[in-house]
Amino acid sequence: MKAVLFDLDGTVTDPGAGITNSVMYAVRKFGIEPPPREELYCFIGPPLRGSFSKYFGLSADDAEKAVGYYREYYRPTGIFECSLYDGIIDAFELIKKEGAAVALATAKPDIFAEQIAKKFGFDKYLSFLSGAALDGSRDDKADIIERALQNLAGVTPENAVMVGDRSYDVESGKKLGLKTVGALYGYGSREELSSADALAENAYETAELSLQLLGIN
Repeated sequence: MKAVLFDLDGTVTDPGAGITNSVMYAVRKFGIEPPPREELYCFIGPPLRGSFSKYFGLSADDAEKAVGYYREYYRPTGIFECSLYDGIIDAFELIKKEGAAVALATAKPDIFAEQIAKKFGFDKYLSFLSGAALDGSRDDKADIIERALQNLAGVTPENAVMVGDRSYDVESGKKLGLKTVGALYGYGSREELSSADALAENAYETAELSLQLLGIN
């Protein structure tokens, strides 16, 4: 069995508005005036706790509070302030047509990723959805990818591809022995994704390149 694992934010969906609005809401709770939206795109992808500490200098305790504030906005509103990338559904359909499984491996908590997949109707293509834990106990991208592989019957790292738009998607996939595709249309730069086995200029191309790496197409 072969499989293609997709990151969610910046790879399947463009979540720029929802995530940055949620970050702005959270830091204002600390009396911090947020920078321009474009400077907050660094929050798209990585685990939130680390990002609040890294970019706003919050302590571990305050970063945990910031995540709580973030979710005050994100749960009812920010979660759906996103859109599917053009061609991503066609990409899922092509992969399934060629007999490979499609899965999600995202640093977004399971519960939110499941809601988004259902809202936009791509849940029907997924053989498994692996996300982070709400309490931060499963934040590491490699652990999230490994969990997906463990739940995809017959799939080994050698028979899987990780698709993502940030360096940690590529690095985590490679760490586990997967081939990798960098999504250039997302939020990572070409330089950031330079170690990927292939680079996709658009969402549909992620499927074509992944199938080539799997020796299918």
